[in-house]
Amino acid sequence: MTVSSALVLFSGGQDSTVCLASALQRYDRVETVGFHYGQRHAVELEARQRVLEALRAKFPQWAAKLGDDHMLTLPALGAISDTSLTRDTEIQMSASGLPTTFVPGRNLLFFTYAAALGWRRGLSTLVGGMCETDYSGYPDCRNDTLQTLAKALSLGLDASVTIETPLMYIDKAGTWALAHELGGDALVDLIVEDTHTCYLGDRTHRHAWGYGCGTCPACDLRANGWAQWRGGELAD
Repeated sequence: MTVSSALVLFSGGQDSTVCLASALQRYDRVETVGFHYGQRHAVELEARQRVLEALRAKFPQWAAKLGDDHMLTLPALGAISDTSLTRDTEIQMSASGLPTTFVPGRNLLFFTYAAALGWRRGLSTLVGGMCETDYSGYPDCRNDTLQTLAKALSLGLDASVTIETPLMYIDKAGTWALAHELGGDALVDLIVEDTHTCYLGDRTHRHAWGYGCGTCPACDLRANGWAQWRGGELAD
């Protein structure tokens, strides 16, 4: 019997957690990979382990499918990136028209490294939480970018590489709704309590939608999505 498998790019945030749950629902074997690239919100790396442990404990039907977790360190990316995610600088729109949270080449590198890892692990399907609907203007989150990259990786590895993005065309309210569809209140509660999205790495302020500063673009998207999903109730 053929065993279906996937490698999920897992940051410990809301989006990648929903993508991980989606993969666990659809595949027989799922592994995860995270990246330490000098990000300002490195607290997300701690969230990864909390989420993985919680998924195993609260969802026994997924625990048997959840395989090895991998952590890859890419210090050069942080060293060459003068952005608000790798430097203690203000988050704003830059002269290029992109937000200063844009890390050039980040997703391209992530998928390239993930594809190399997947080649060794026998995992040809790569799953990421990129989204065009409310993606903050990042060009490496576009579907055209990622599907073109999948073709290049397939050619470069001489093996089929598929990139899946379950959230590509849904907004944050839809992401909360998908989480509930996949795992009910238990998964929503896990995302609220254990995942991390805030660009500033704030774990001191607890809101209805989770932890964060409440003012950075990532918190704003998460809070507004929560409010829309819950029928317009106040985000806090």
